[in-house]
Amino acid sequence: MGDLEGIRSRLGYLELLGIDALWLTPFYTSPMADHGYDVADPRDVDPVFGDLEAFDQLLADAHEHGLRVTIDLVPNHTSSEHEWFRAAVDSAAGSPERARYHFRPGRGPDGEEPPNNWTSVFGGPAWTRVPNADGTGGEWYLHLFSPEQPDLDWANPEVWADLEKTLRFWLDRGVDGFRIDVAHGMSKADGLPDARRLDVDLLRNAEDDPRFDQDGVHEIHRRIRAVLDEYPDRMAVGEVWVGDDERFARYVRADELHLGFNFRLVRAGFDAAEIRGAIEHALAAVAAVPAPPTWTLSNHDVSRPVTRYGGGELGTVRARALTLVELALPGVVYLYNGEELGLPDVDLPDAVLQDPVWERSGHTERGRDGCRVPVPWEDGGPGYGFTGGDPWLPMPPEYGRLTVADQLEDTGSTLSLVRRAIELRKTHDGFRGGDLEWFGAPEGCLAFRRAGTTLVCALNTSAEPVPLPPGELLLSSGPLAGDMLPPDTACWLE
Repeated sequence: MGDLEGIRSRLGYLELLGIDALWLTPFYTSPMADHGYDVADPRDVDPVFGDLEAFDQLLADAHEHGLRVTIDLVPNHTSSEHEWFRAAVDSAAGSPERARYHFRPGRGPDGEEPPNNWTSVFGGPAWTRVPNADGTGGEWYLHLFSPEQPDLDWANPEVWADLEKTLRFWLDRGVDGFRIDVAHGMSKADGLPDARRLDVDLLRNAEDDPRFDQDGVHEIHRRIRAVLDEYPDRMAVGEVWVGDDERFARYVRADELHLGFNFRLVRAGFDAAEIRGAIEHALAAVAAVPAPPTWTLSNHDVSRPVTRYGGGELGTVRARALTLVELALPGVVYLYNGEELGLPDVDLPDAVLQDPVWERSGHTERGRDGCRVPVPWEDGGPGYGFTGGDPWLPMPPEYGRLTVADQLEDTGSTLSLVRRAIELRKTHDGFRGGDLEWFGAPEGCLAFRRAGTTLVCALNTSAEPVPLPPGELLLSSGPLAGDMLPPDTACWLE
């Protein structure tokens, strides 16, 4: 499964990679209906991953390696096995126990229809009915994700009090910050009205979606920030799937989140115009607030770049190029584990799929398991150093060619490229500028400079080689053709 002790054993590698901090997805007590995002106890460690002592040791050792540790916070919902929800199911309609969640009577004859037309982002309705004690049809409860993840009602002061308790529990242990899951959630439109339209794609929602990005969510973030401000040098970064620049900016105002994941680069194809547009929008979104931009090309919810950009060798060279573009940008960059190895998605057999999306969609959407296959550390299947047994998702034979051990020894590997890029990003004066200056570039290409510096990043997404901008080469994502920049290639010049 992987565990906290396993992460601790790899801290030397992470230090060698050159990163500054580690983000851990949920390791809390959970039935694992959604890979730990269904939290039954947010102030304890699930035995499958270790215990609180193991976490404390990981945190202490990470700090000794110069790494900060950020942990996931899941404030939108709990597990259906949380003591609160079990008490709610056992209680009557209108009870204080049910007031912590969104329980509502159904519509239609005998309340047989859900309270509104909302859908789960995992597929199917966002409501599940709970029978009364006598077996008759009872109330419905809201779950924007799986039925095992009932949404909390943030109008209830007990909900905030419990989250504050969780924040202080981990902050007092020394964690450096939180990644806030579904940071655009929590607050729902008053009265839970029907939606005029619903985007049912995973992690995408319409701008007028009553389920997400409601104004009331900002008061929650202000409360979280007020707690964090009591602890020096702590940070909160939000998962903010909000497309509008102005609305995104609200999440990173001075009294709210320190950082917000902007997913425009994730959504952009391998096209210079799309990539430039994504960058410009992300910069504009934080131009009037104190937060820097926050970049990522992948995470545990989206297809890996190698696969998104075409798969195979084509996807690999394009992913390497976009990584150089991303690491040239001002702000904060997040790398998803295995991204530094150039891992692709894995085409898994149906029988091993575990993502709730697979079941909730009626086996029409395969879900996110393909991008969650463990990292291959060294030769030797089936576990490739991740485990001595069979890993929780099968690792394919082609991962044997992408192991950390082999790539560390290969100066041309993706791992070596990323290590060198991170080193330059940390040490070269060309990365000090906070703004971008765009250069004219041939069709299908882009070039920018960090303002006030001599660093230029160029990318060619066209089908033909183009002349390199003037300057001395610092790094390139692939071989150059004399003074020409080949297709699917990026470079840094001084």
